[in-house]
Amino acid sequence: MQSTHIPHGKGADGPTLQNRDLSSYNVIRQKHYGKFIASIVILAFVLALLHAFANGNIEWEFVGRFLTSKAILWGAWNTIYMSILAMALGTVLGVVFAIMRMSSNPILRYVAKGYIWFFRGTPLILQLLLWFNLALVFPTLGIPGVLELSTVDVMTPFLAALLGLGINQGAYTAEVVRAGLISVDTGQYEAAKSIGMTRLQSLRRVVLPQAMRVIIPPIGNEFISMIKMTSLASVIQYSELLHNAQNIYYANARVMELLIVAGIWYVAIVTVLSIGQSRLELHFARGSNHTK
Repeated sequence: MQSTHIPHGKGADGPTLQNRDLSSYNVIRQKHYGKFIASIVILAFVLALLHAFANGNIEWEFVGRFLTSKAILWGAWNTIYMSILAMALGTVLGVVFAIMRMSSNPILRYVAKGYIWFFRGTPLILQLLLWFNLALVFPTLGIPGVLELSTVDVMTPFLAALLGLGINQGAYTAEVVRAGLISVDTGQYEAAKSIGMTRLQSLRRVVLPQAMRVIIPPIGNEFISMIKMTSLASVIQYSELLHNAQNIYYANARVMELLIVAGIWYVAIVTVLSIGQSRLELHFARGSNHTK
C-alpha cells in the first residue's frame, strides 16, 4: 500500500492548529451553574439562620452579661484544666499500651488488646457513671486493716471525670501511637540495635521522635475533642463550662442565652488550640516533603 506523505506543520486538510490564526476565535467560558446555585442556596440558608436568631426569643443582653460571669469563667477554666490532665493521662497510657500491643510477649499483647477493646467499646458517659458510682461495688479503698478510705470521699466528681476521660482517651491514643510507630521504617530499629541500644532506648531516642510527625495531628484532634467531651462530666456534677451554664439557666430560665454563652467559649477555646496545633505540626514536619 502506498503511504501518504504529510508535510511537517500541516494536517491532511490544511495547516495544523499550531499554525492557525486563533485571534479570530471567540473564547467561550464554561458556565458553572451548579456552583452559582449552591452558593445562592447556602447564602439564603445562612441569612435565614441569622434572621431567626436575631428575631427569636433571645435576650442578647444576657449573653453579653453572662459571657464573663464568674461562674462561666470558672467553668471554662475547669474545662481546660480537666482536658489537659485527662489528655496527659491518656497520652501516657496510650504510649504504654501501644508498646505493649507491639510486644513479643503474648501476655502483654493480649492485655493491651483487651484494654483497647473494652474502653473503645463502651460509651464514655457509661464509664463516667461507673467511676462515680464505684462505691456501690467497693465501699472502701485501700489495704484492709492498714489503710482504708471511704470510696464516696475519694471518688469525687473531679477524680471520676479524670479517670473516666483519661483512661478512655488512652485506648484511642494507643492506636494512634501504634500507627505512628508502624510508620517508621524497620531499618531504624535495626540500626539502633546495631549500635547497642535496647528496644526501649531505640523507641525513646530513635523511633518515637520520627513517629511524632504522624502522631501529632491526630493527637491534636483528640485534644480538641477532649475539650468538648468534658461536657459529659456534667452528668456526674463536675463543675465544668456546660454544667455551670446549666446551673445558671435552671435559676433564671434563660436557657438559650446560656447555651449560646457556653458555645461561644467552646469555639474560642478550640480556635486557640487549633492555632497551637498547626504550629506544632509545622515544627515536627520540618524537613519533610509535607511542610508548607
